[in-house]
Amino acid sequence: MQRILSAELPAHVGATVRLAGWVHRRRLLKSVAFLILRDAAGLAQVVVAAPAVREQVEALTEETVVEVVGTVVANPTAPAGVEVVEPTVRPLGPPAVPPPFDLYRPVLTATLPTQLDNAPTALRHPSRSAALRISAAAVSGFRATLDGQGFVEVHTPKVVASSTESGANVFALDWFGRPAYLAQSPQFYKQLMVGVFERVYEVGPVFRAEPHDTVRHLAQYTSLDVELGFVTDHRDVMAVLRGTLAGMMATVVERAAGALATLGVTAPEVPAEIPAVHFTDALKIAGAPADEPDLAPAHERALGEWALREHGSDFLFVTGYPMAKRPFYTHPDPARPAYSNGFDLLFRGVELVTGGQRLHRHADYLAALAARGEPVEPYAGYVDAFRHGMPPHGGFAIGLERFVARLTGAANVREVTAFPRDLHRLTP
Repeated sequence: MQRILSAELPAHVGATVRLAGWVHRRRLLKSVAFLILRDAAGLAQVVVAAPAVREQVEALTEETVVEVVGTVVANPTAPAGVEVVEPTVRPLGPPAVPPPFDLYRPVLTATLPTQLDNAPTALRHPSRSAALRISAAAVSGFRATLDGQGFVEVHTPKVVASSTESGANVFALDWFGRPAYLAQSPQFYKQLMVGVFERVYEVGPVFRAEPHDTVRHLAQYTSLDVELGFVTDHRDVMAVLRGTLAGMMATVVERAAGALATLGVTAPEVPAEIPAVHFTDALKIAGAPADEPDLAPAHERALGEWALREHGSDFLFVTGYPMAKRPFYTHPDPARPAYSNGFDLLFRGVELVTGGQRLHRHADYLAALAARGEPVEPYAGYVDAFRHGMPPHGGFAIGLERFVARLTGAANVREVTAFPRDLHRLTP
C-alpha cells in the first residue's frame, strides 16, 4: 500500500490508507485515545479504541516515527474534516527522546538560544518550518522571474584570493599553503559573467567577518545576486529588481499560502513603481544631519514610515549614496560625481537590497583604485577583463534571510534561518 500524506486524506474517505510520520501528540481519554500524527503536509488525527493498540500508543513518546494503517472517515471536528479509525500502529524506529520543549503547542515558548541549540527538532515546529517554506518559495520565484527574462544562473567560487569589498572583514583560510578567503560576495565573478551571458544571477552563501551582534546580521547568509549588461544607468537595474521582487512575492503567495496562514502574514503588494528618493532628500526626511555619510538604522525606520504614510508602500528606493560609502567599482553620477549611481532598497524600514551601476571601462577601474590608494595587483584578474570589452552594466543583491524576516515580521533574522552562523554560533 502506497503511503499518502495527511493533506491527501479528504480524497480517501472510506478507503484504507497508510500514513507515516512523527507522533505529534497523544490524548489519552477514558474510552478512547487520539494519536496526532505529523508529516510534511500537516497533521492527521488517528482514533484508537482497540485495547491492544491503545496500549501501544500509551508506550509511545512524542516525536517517535511511526506508520499507521487505517480507514479514513469524515469528522468535521478533526483536522481537514477527516480522521483515521481502526488503526494499526507500527513504530519505524526506537522510542524518541522528547525535545526540551513541546512541539505540539501552538507557540514555541522556548527562548531563541534554546531553539537554536536544538535546531534539528525546533525546526519541526510549524512556526519555524513555515518560515523556511516561505524562503524556499521566494527563491523559486526569484529564479523563475529571471529565467523568464533571459537570465542565466551561474555558480561562482566561494574561496577567493582577495577580498571583494576592499575590506579587512574577511574569513582567512589556508589554501594548500597559500592565503585565501571566503567570498564576501560573488560581485567580481557575476560582473565578469556579464561578458559571457549579458544577464546572470546566482543563489549562494556569502561570508562577512564583521563583528556585528545584532538581530539583522549573520556571518553567513544566502545572497540572491543579479547582474545585467547594456543598461543605461542604475534605473534599469531598479526596474529589474522591482519585477524580481514582484515575482518572488507572487510565488510566495502561490506556493507558501499555508505557511503564510500559519504565521498570520499577508504578503504586501509590490507597487508598479516603487517610490524613490535621493540620498540628500532621504537625510532631510529622516531628520539626519546634511553631512551624514550613510543611513543609520533609525534613519531607515523613519524612511520606511514615511514611505508607508506618503505612498502606501512597504518599499522605498534610496538612490545616489555618496561615492565615499560605495565600493570602488560603483559608477558615479555623471551630473554629481560625489554621489553614485547606486541605490539601496528599504523593505519596511530596513535595508534589504544594495545595487547600482558599475564601472565598465578599464581606465576607470585603474583611476578608482588609485584614488582610494588601493593597489591593482590583488584585483588584476578582475580588472584585466575590462580591457577586453565590457558593456555598461549593473546589478543588485538581496539578502534572503532578511527578506523573509521582514516579510514574516520576525524580530530576529535567526528565527527564519535553519542553522545560523554568527559571532557566537558555529553549531549545530
